[in-house]
Amino acid sequence: MATSASASLSKAVKQQYMELPQGDKVQAMYIWIDGTGEGLRCKTRTLDSEPKSIEDLPEWNFDGSSTYQSEGSNSDMYLIPAAMFRDPFRKDPNKLVLCQVLKYNRKPAETNLRITCNKVMEMVKDQHPWFGMEQEYTILGTDGHPFGWPSNGFPGPQGPYYCGVGADKAYGRDIVEAHYRACLYAGVQICGTNAEVMPAQWEFQVGPCEGINMGDHLWVARFILHRVCEDFGVVASFDPKPIPGNWNGAGCHTNFSTKEMREDGGLKAIEDSIEKLGKRHSYHIRAYDPKGGLTTLAVSPATTKPQTSTNSPQVWPTAALASAFPVTSARRRKATLRTAVLRPTATRMA
Repeated sequence: MATSASASLSKAVKQQYMELPQGDKVQAMYIWIDGTGEGLRCKTRTLDSEPKSIEDLPEWNFDGSSTYQSEGSNSDMYLIPAAMFRDPFRKDPNKLVLCQVLKYNRKPAETNLRITCNKVMEMVKDQHPWFGMEQEYTILGTDGHPFGWPSNGFPGPQGPYYCGVGADKAYGRDIVEAHYRACLYAGVQICGTNAEVMPAQWEFQVGPCEGINMGDHLWVARFILHRVCEDFGVVASFDPKPIPGNWNGAGCHTNFSTKEMREDGGLKAIEDSIEKLGKRHSYHIRAYDPKGGLTTLAVSPATTKPQTSTNSPQVWPTAALASAFPVTSARRRKATLRTAVLRPTATRMA
């Protein structure tokens, strides 16, 4: 399996520099979503002191012509800090800063959907919307080959890998454990992880998060995963169908509930919401897919496992209020405390 050249560099040599004192200065890594709506970018600046809140963080800028976000003739883009986390790679007092992107004229970039999402969340904050996100991913070599798979063949058929234990069933657990601990250190509301149906496929869960925190914590968890994989010399893919054929797909199941849904008699509110969303199912497929719904065409229902909750119903009394996976109308109308749906690569909330 191919790994990146940087993974072979001596981490012990690097560590002797990372242990040097940094005085009163703080490194803040600014993170943003690029013009693809899926990719993440980052760069670091020095601050004179440790920021205690978002208000302490300065705006910054970057060249949008190199991130698919502008033309070269007017490429200035602004980074507006939106959420701050501890940095698990450089450690305290350094920070990770998730940013919104504005164009040169101070209008939101096309992929800056956080602004509109936050407006909606503010409008409905009295309903206390809760989200739980179950992000699946596949570990690949730099050549695109799944981690641990034979170079000229396939592993054994699916069956023993889901929540599996053992070297012949769990492919890449070191990466998963490193990501989990890094998220906890950062302050990301990660709440669990497990091996998935296809070998080298895993899932982590984020939540419960209320309102806009859902998107912020999920995107930072994704960023941390990419950085952890970078250190190991491998790639984390959110592709919903990385391997063709009868191999399990990957998605991001969305658990959602409002205060009304969580109270006694809340099943009626769940049923009503599912019915309303069913009328705009095709719109949702287009909206949640950066490729306008084309991504879901690559995923066949026959190649995905039956979806069951990885969380206790006492914690997640939910309904799936956004679907980006084709389901029958009968299934869509069936109300349960949790209806899981498969969503494509990116949750476009930030």
